[in-house]
Amino acid sequence: MGSITVKFKVNGIDRHITTDSGRRLLDLLRDDLGLTGTKEGCGIGECGACTVLMNGRKVNSCMVPAGQAEGATVVTIEGLGGADEKLHPIQQAFIDAGAVQCGFCTPGMIMSAADLLEANPDPSEDDIKEAVAGNICRCGAYRQIIDAILMAAERMKV
Repeated sequence: MGSITVKFKVNGIDRHITTDSGRRLLDLLRDDLGLTGTKEGCGIGECGACTVLMNGRKVNSCMVPAGQAEGATVVTIEGLGGADEKLHPIQQAFIDAGAVQCGFCTPGMIMSAADLLEANPDPSEDDIKEAVAGNICRCGAYRQIIDAILMAAERMKV
């Protein structure tokens, strides 16, 4: 495999990473940039633990070849709150609703919620269930997760 240089923006910062062409966006984020909030669960795009926003839409970063990040804008759980590093309303709602239990799925769930609320600021429970259908919570905290997303939606209207 050859080397490639990937130039992209991560959490508002321009990045240039020279890497093996066979690596994934997930590897760049975790290993090269130290953004370990993005988790690797299954590695095959089924669990959603690695969900990030790429060009404004959620993606499973374990399924994105590094080269596809060229020129992209990526937001991870660490960058969701913005440059001032305060918690995003979705992150705070997950804490307030007790939707964090073991925490392994939480970053991916929050990023899926961010994608949903950007597209639909007033989601129904069914909309939320559909939006997080690609995210697996091993603790079974789905009720708290739905409550957290509904809470965040209300708070973000203000």
